[in-house]
Amino acid sequence: MNETAEVTGAPVVLGSNVPGSNAVDRGIVNGLTGLVKRAGAISQSIADLFDIAPSDLLALFKLDEVMTMKELAQHMSCDASFVTTIADTLERRGLARREPSLRDRRVKNLVLTPAGIAAKERMMQELAVRMPWCYALDEKERHVFLALIEKMLAAGPEPADGPDGGEAVTTAAAAMS
Repeated sequence: MNETAEVTGAPVVLGSNVPGSNAVDRGIVNGLTGLVKRAGAISQSIADLFDIAPSDLLALFKLDEVMTMKELAQHMSCDASFVTTIADTLERRGLARREPSLRDRRVKNLVLTPAGIAAKERMMQELAVRMPWCYALDEKERHVFLALIEKMLAAGPEPADGPDGGEAVTTAAAAMS
């Protein structure tokens, strides 16, 4: 049984705006899941073309400039120790090289080689041909799509205990109030 409350003069069914509780939210989750799965499969096939792992492919995309291995780990949202394995692979393939930092010789920078820059460009071309937003959306729609993604990412993860730092409101909790 849903209870109602009055919010700014309009009755609201408690629990009705809980994420995942309506068809639109379920459709978004299903659509995003499908899109991420498709993008993952496309990324895997592109990585296979270059005989590298998807994580190595991601590192190539993230390496736009000289970057410390710690910075690359942050950009990739992974542990810094994992970047060592990626750097080993990229070096072995001649796509990147390690250089000592000019500011701190204990720190290693990862730098794309000319072959790495060329491979990155070829990979970007493959993405442009294969990723659904590149061929299914026109230029204006891609800008809107990017703006929506950036807006959601800027909102950040919701804290475990609710958006305002208070206790998270669940459907059960809302129904009891």
